[in-house]
Amino acid sequence: MFFVSGRLKGFRESVTIAVIFMSYQVVVIGGGPAGLSAAMYAARSGFSTVVLEKALPGGQIVNASRVENYPGLVDGVSGMELGQKMHRQAERQGVETLMTDVTGFEPATGESSERLHTAKTTDGDVQGVAVIIATGSRYRTLDVPGESELTGKGVSYCATCDGPFFRGKKVMVVGGGDTAITDALELTASANEVTVVHRREGLRASMALQANALKSPKIRFTWNTVVERIEGHPSVSVAHLRNVKDGIITEVPVDGIFVAIGSVPLTDFLGGTVALDEFGYVITDDEMQTGIAGLFAAGDVRHNSARQVITAAGDGATAALSARRYINSL
Repeated sequence: MFFVSGRLKGFRESVTIAVIFMSYQVVVIGGGPAGLSAAMYAARSGFSTVVLEKALPGGQIVNASRVENYPGLVDGVSGMELGQKMHRQAERQGVETLMTDVTGFEPATGESSERLHTAKTTDGDVQGVAVIIATGSRYRTLDVPGESELTGKGVSYCATCDGPFFRGKKVMVVGGGDTAITDALELTASANEVTVVHRREGLRASMALQANALKSPKIRFTWNTVVERIEGHPSVSVAHLRNVKDGIITEVPVDGIFVAIGSVPLTDFLGGTVALDEFGYVITDDEMQTGIAGLFAAGDVRHNSARQVITAAGDGATAALSARRYINSL
C-alpha cells in the first residue's frame, strides 16, 4: 500500500490518502518542471498518472529567488511559487504524487500487452506501461562557507536566469570551461565588470569562446585561484580568494558570484539499464524516447538539454505525447 498525496473533491487542501495502486499507465520519476509538465499532459490524455518525487515538488526552480524569463509571468514570481503552482495544476488534472525516493529501475520484459517498467522506491515497487525519467541534475557546488547560505542572495548557478538582476554590478564567474566562459560573455550585457576565477593557468573552454572573452573589455581573469569563503548580509558582498600557488588570500568586493563548474545528472538509480552519454545524461531522440520502448526522458537529465525551466516543460510535454502514442500502439 502506498500513501499518495491527492486532492479530494470538496476539500480545499491536499490530503494524504491511502491508495492501493501498484501500477499506472504513466509513471513520472521527478517532480520538477519537466516531470510535472509530462504528468499533466499524460493525465489530460486520460491515463492514470503518478509522479514520484523525493523532495519538494518543483525541482531546482524552487531555489530561484525570482523567475522572470518564463512566458506569461509579466511581473515574475519566486521559484517556490512557480513550482507550487505547477504542482497544483498537475494535481487538478488528476495526477497523483508519491513522495518517495527512487532507488532502482527495471525495464519491462514479456509480451507487449504485459510490458510494465518498474521503479524501485523506498516505499515499494511502482510499475508503469510508460515511464518518463525527469529527475534533472544538480549543480556542482564549491562547498565553501557562505555558499549555501547566500544561494539566491547573490550566489547563482545560472547566468541566463539571474544575470539581469546584476545590471550595473560587479560579478564573478567561477570556472574555466565552456559554460563558465559563455556565462561570462552573457553577463557582460548587464554587469559592469566580470571577473573569471579559475584554478588553473589557462582556460578549458573552446578557442572561439576564449578569444571572445579575452578581448572583451568587461572581462578580467584571476588565474590559479579558488574561492575559499563567501560573505555578505543580506546578500553577497565579499569573496575570499586563495592563490593555489602561494597560498595568499585576497578579499574581493563583489555583488554576485556565478558558479559554473558543471552539473551532475541524477541517474545513479538507473544502474546501467539505460544508455547514457559520457557525462551521465540520458540519451534520447527528438521525441524524448530512449533506447528502451516505453521509456522516455525529459528536462535537465536528458543530454543536450538547455537546462532552462521553459525547455524542461517543453521536453515534458513532448515525452508525454510520445508516451501516449506508445501506449495507444499497444
